[in-house]
Amino acid sequence: MKTEKEKMLAGEVYDAADPELLNRWHKAKQLQVEYNCASTTDTEKLSTLLDELLGSRGKNVWLSAPFFVDYGENIHIGNNVEINMNCVFLDCNRITIGDFSGIGPGVHIYTVFHSTNPVERLPKNSSLWNSQTAPVAIGQNVWIGGGSIILPGVTIGDGTTIGAGSVVTKSIPANVVAVGNPARIIRRL
Repeated sequence: MKTEKEKMLAGEVYDAADPELLNRWHKAKQLQVEYNCASTTDTEKLSTLLDELLGSRGKNVWLSAPFFVDYGENIHIGNNVEINMNCVFLDCNRITIGDFSGIGPGVHIYTVFHSTNPVERLPKNSSLWNSQTAPVAIGQNVWIGGGSIILPGVTIGDGTTIGAGSVVTKSIPANVVAVGNPARIIRRL
């Protein structure tokens, strides 16, 4: 029988009120508060906190506070990545960000979603809705403009730029510029 965490990572309906998930959620909230309040010049402390919070990260990762996550441990960041302030990563499934990519301020990346059927959303024994997930993969040398929203299950190909304020509802191929709501390709590079 699968644990609720295994169901979550498999994209199945899961109970977010499961004690294992809640314990990690609370730990992630504690770590993000510490990170967001740490001095920007205390690089040793910031590095230690990121190592505890994130699933993995490469070298030369710049992550500006404040930064908000669900679990943190499902976020995997490559080398030479810059993430600007006020980003929200709902990492109920894997979020992968490739080398040399940049994330503008206020970008939201969601891996979690709920049924559009209100009856299916309702939990049996909790105040937390039934949820499902799909991973998000961002390739190498990708630029995501400020205020963009990336929805569950999206893959963004290498070398692509997502214009500021875009809502990415489906996967975008490599080496294009995509903008709008929903994001659409306006140029091939």
